[in-house]
Amino acid sequence: MVLTLDGVVLETTDDGFLRDAKQWNRNVADELARLESIEVTDAHWEILLYIRDYYRQFQHLPNARMFVAAIRKQFGEEKGNSRYLQKLFPQGPLKYACKIAGLPKPPTCL
Repeated sequence: MVLTLDGVVLETTDDGFLRDAKQWNRNVADELARLESIEVTDAHWEILLYIRDYYRQFQHLPNARMFVAAIRKQFGEEKGNSRYLQKLFPQGPLKYACKIAGLPKPPTCL
């Protein structure tokens, strides 16, 4: 799949994940989110930037349970729970946070 944004061609997988994470920026995130009918807010950015940092630091993506636990550890109980994350990413918090953050599809996601 190919996505063109601001004159730049972005290759994506069949599932819409960026093939080259280095092409990611906030405009790309906004476009990937728009394609999923998500309007990115400050609350989304907090999670998106965190998951990108997590991936950079550990070189892997967490499973869904580890994702929620990592968010809880970083941001507290109010944000580190499935209900909060599901409100931000209704179709699946880990999968869509990774997708919009320009990261690979988590291996545990269908």
